[in-house]
Amino acid sequence: MTKDSTPHTRRDFIRTASFSAGAAAALFGGFGVNPAFAAEVAEVAGRSDKPLKAAFSNAGLQATWCAQGKQAAEYWGKLFNVEVTWFDGQLDAVKQRAAIDNMASQKWDFVAIQAFGIGTLTQPVQKMIDAGIPVIDMDTLIAPLDKINVHSFLAPNNEFMGASVTQALCNAIGGKGKIIMTQGALGHTGAQGRARGFESVVKQFPGIEVLDTQPADWDVTKTARLWETYLTKYPQIDAAFFHNDDMALAAANIMKAHNRTDIKIGGVDAMPPAISAVIDGRMFATVRNPSCRIHGGAIVAGVAAVVGGEKTGADGIPKNIVTDGPVVTKDNAEGMLWMEKHFLI
Repeated sequence: MTKDSTPHTRRDFIRTASFSAGAAAALFGGFGVNPAFAAEVAEVAGRSDKPLKAAFSNAGLQATWCAQGKQAAEYWGKLFNVEVTWFDGQLDAVKQRAAIDNMASQKWDFVAIQAFGIGTLTQPVQKMIDAGIPVIDMDTLIAPLDKINVHSFLAPNNEFMGASVTQALCNAIGGKGKIIMTQGALGHTGAQGRARGFESVVKQFPGIEVLDTQPADWDVTKTARLWETYLTKYPQIDAAFFHNDDMALAAANIMKAHNRTDIKIGGVDAMPPAISAVIDGRMFATVRNPSCRIHGGAIVAGVAAVVGGEKTGADGIPKNIVTDGPVVTKDNAEGMLWMEKHFLI
């Protein structure tokens, strides 16, 4: 690992890890910010003087949420002088494990990982932790936090996301009717939380029948096959909750082909295509799983750990950081698109 210094105080950290004046001007000048103020803000940001090397992996770049996360990590990496190397999980636990085994054979200043499934990466991650590399866990648990000493865990409240969208769907159908939940990967702790949120809401509506809850593993092809079957099997489907927007939009295409566009659709992630679908009425609701905040936050956490010596605990970074985003409606959709364009949420 590379450390520029080992400062003893936060003030020392700020002095040793500050932006240059030129970098500050480049970052803030476009907003008409006073250069002196910009330099002060940039100091607090803690940019590394020396280039840092970080390894990142998320579940699979086929998923638009993961692809956006990669863009956000690279964007924030440039701001903080971090070179990001990517290890694609390919939406496959075995393939991601091979990628992380490869990652663990190399030296990094810090790493950040979103596991495809809990418990699948514990051994190589522990190897990196034992080597003194800060490991930031993103979005889903690599392993229970009391079983592995990750630097921090950045994730949304998945139960909230699942419950909020399900509540919107149940309200939209008047608390009566038939609903289907299409899950992500069952080993993904985020998907588990979204399912719990769904179940916590539908049990409050005795007039709502849950027809099916099969997983599609975040895979749009699997989703399309499932929904071809559902639309043949069930003459009445009033609402559908999907664990991510990619699956929701894939199913929406199948519904359109079957002339079943009366089904209320809810998703998770609030990716730009889904936000557009909410605006034009193809989707009823989605909720923001803040990919940019999570992946960008991992850059900030890693730099603070390496350059500033920030540790986990009361005086450092919390072990678990909740990174919630809002439910997206037509009222806030345009602002959400702007925030995502600039990798802010």
